[in-house]
Amino acid sequence: MNDLDAGSAPALRRLLDLLASGAATEDFADVLADARRQGAPAAVLSEIDDATWQALRVHRTMRQHRRREAELTALFDTAGDLAASRDLDAVLQAIVRRARMLLGTDTAYLTLPDEAAGDTYMRVTDGSVSVLFQTLRLSLGDGLGGLVAQNARPYATPDYRTDERFHHTGSIDAGVLDEGLVAIIGVPLLLGGRVIGVLFAADRSPRAFSPDEVALLCTLAAHAAVALDTARSLADTRAALAELNTANALIRAHSAAVQRAEQGHDRLTDLVLRGAEVPDVAAAVAALLGGEIAVLDAEGEPLAGRAAKAGGDGPAGAAAAARGEGRSVRHGTAWVCAVLAGQEQLGTLVLRGRPDLDDADRRLFERAGVVTALLLLLRRSVAETENRVRGELLADLLTAPDRDPAGLTARGRRLGVDLGRPHLVLVAEAGDTRDAGARSRLAGAAGRYLFGSRGISAEHGSAVVLLVPGGEGGAGRAGDGGAGGRAAGGTGGDDGSGQDAAQRAAGEAAERLTRLAGFPVTVGAGRPAAGPVALAAAYREGLRCVRALRVLGRDGEGASARALGFLGVLLGDGHDVAGFVRATLGPLLAYDARRGTELVRTLRAYFDCGGSLTRAKDELHVHVNTVVQRLDRVEVLLGGDWNAPERALELQLALRLQLLSGG
Repeated sequence: MNDLDAGSAPALRRLLDLLASGAATEDFADVLADARRQGAPAAVLSEIDDATWQALRVHRTMRQHRRREAELTALFDTAGDLAASRDLDAVLQAIVRRARMLLGTDTAYLTLPDEAAGDTYMRVTDGSVSVLFQTLRLSLGDGLGGLVAQNARPYATPDYRTDERFHHTGSIDAGVLDEGLVAIIGVPLLLGGRVIGVLFAADRSPRAFSPDEVALLCTLAAHAAVALDTARSLADTRAALAELNTANALIRAHSAAVQRAEQGHDRLTDLVLRGAEVPDVAAAVAALLGGEIAVLDAEGEPLAGRAAKAGGDGPAGAAAAARGEGRSVRHGTAWVCAVLAGQEQLGTLVLRGRPDLDDADRRLFERAGVVTALLLLLRRSVAETENRVRGELLADLLTAPDRDPAGLTARGRRLGVDLGRPHLVLVAEAGDTRDAGARSRLAGAAGRYLFGSRGISAEHGSAVVLLVPGGEGGAGRAGDGGAGGRAAGGTGGDDGSGQDAAQRAAGEAAERLTRLAGFPVTVGAGRPAAGPVALAAAYREGLRCVRALRVLGRDGEGASARALGFLGVLLGDGHDVAGFVRATLGPLLAYDARRGTELVRTLRAYFDCGGSLTRAKDELHVHVNTVVQRLDRVEVLLGGDWNAPERALELQLALRLQLLSGG
C-alpha cells in the first residue's frame, strides 16, 4: 500500500460507516474538514473529497430508495384498505392521512362536488384546526380546487395568498387564512376522464412541491377515486338488492293475496251453492281476513256478529260514505262496506280487528258484501213469495173465520203458521187510507219489518194486518222485549200481561214502520189470541184501536185497547172492566185496603158533587179540612193531573164501573 492510500484509508472507512448508519448529509462534510485540520497532504485531501462526493451520491440514492419504499408501502396499505374495508369514510380518511404523512405537510384534505347544491364541500380533513376551514364550501371554478377540477390537472402553489392563477373569493381566502395555509398542492380524482373530487396537501409555510411529490399525490388520488367508485357501486348494488328484495316481497305478498282471494272466492261460492245463511258468510269471511265481521240490516240492527258501538253516526255514516265511493271505507279502526242491490242499501258489513287492509283483502271484503246482498235478496224473494201465500190465508182468516176454523188451522200449519198458538194482531194504517200507493209502500215496509221472523202480513181493506206469533220479540228479534215475547201469556189473560205486550208491540211497530215507509204509520193492537175466531176478533179490536188513535189525533203512534183507558173498555170485545178499574183506581184501592181509609168514597163524592168541597163534606159527614186532606193524598197517589178533564173522565168512569160491579 502506497502513502496516498495509507493516508486516505481512515477517512474512507469513516465515510463507509456514515453510509451504513444513515447519518445526516452534514456529517459527511466533517470527514474532509477533520483531514484538513490533521494536515493531510493535498493528494490525500483530493482523494477524500472525491470519496465524500461519491458517498453523498450513494447517500442520496439510498434515501430516495427508502422514501420510495415508504411510498410503495403506503400505496400497498391503501390498496389493502380498499380491498378489506366497506366503510368509505375510513378509506378516505386513511388516504388523506397517508398523503399528509408521505408529503410531510401540515394538513391534507379532500373535496367532493355536491350535485344537489351545485358546489363543492370538504369531505375529509387531516391536521386541520379551523372549523371555518373544515366547513368551507366552494363554488364550482373558485380557488385552486376549481382550477384543478376545470383542467383535470395537478396544480401547486408555493404561496396561495399571492398566486393569481386562480379565482380568489372572500369565503375561500377567509378559510385558508383562518387555517394559516400558505403552500398548497391539489390533484384531481379522475374516473373515466371525469373529475369527481380533488385531493390536497398544504403547509403553513412557503414550499415548492417536487415532481415526485406531485406524482405520489396523484397516485393516492387515484386510490381515492377507486374507493369512491367502489362505494358507489356497492351502494348501487345494495339499492338493487333492496329493490329486488322489495319486489320479491311484493310478489310473495301478491301471490299470497291471490291465493287467499281464490280461496275466498271458492269458499263464498260454495256457501252460496249450499244455501248458506248470512251468518255463515260472515263467519267464513272473518276466518279468511283474520278479523271479526258484523252484518247489519238497513236499519243498523245486527243480522250476524256483534253490532258495532261507535260514536257519532257510527257505521251508518261510514256506510253512506262507502255507498258514495262505491267501495269499502275505513271508520276508525274498522272497515265498513255497504251491502247494495242496485241503488238500494240492504245492509252494512263491519270488519273489526284489521286496521290495515291491502287491496286483495279489501276486494275480498267487498266481494263478501256482494255475496251478502245476493243472500239477502234471495231471502227477501222467498219471504215475499211465502208472505203472499200466507197473506191469502190471513185474508181468508179475517174475512170468514167461522166458516171452517179447522180447515184454516190445517191450511196454516201446512204453510208453517200455527194458528193454534197465541198471536198478536197488529193493524197498521197510512196517513191517507185512500192512497193506494201509500198502502202499497206500507205493505212493503211490513214485509221488511217481519223479514227474518215467522210473522205474516197482508193488505186487508184500508189497512195492513200483521200477525206476529207469540214468543218472538219484535218481529223475530230476540231479546228486545217486543210483541211476541210477552204474548205467550195466552188469549188475553186476566192479569193483563198480554195486553202490556200488545201495547209494547204496537208502539215498536208504529215506530219502525214509520221509519221504513217514510211516512207516519198508526198501529192498533188487539189482545193476544189463538184460533181463527179469536184472531178475527182481535183484528176487529185492533182496527177499532187504530181508528180511535187517528180520531184522537195520534197519527204515527201505536196502542192497545188497554192503553186507551176508558176508550179501550168501550172498544175491546172482552170489556175487561175489572182490569180497567184496577189500572185506574189501583193505588187508591190498595191504600184504602191497607190503611182502612175512604179515599175512593171521598173521590166519588167529590165528583158526584160537581167538585164542590162543601157539598162533598156534607155528603161524607166530615169536616171540609178532612176532604181537602183526603184529596191531597189522592193527588200524591194518582199524580198532579188527576183532576185534568181527560183523566177526571177516566176516574169517574172507573168509579161508576166499580160501584156497578159491587166493588
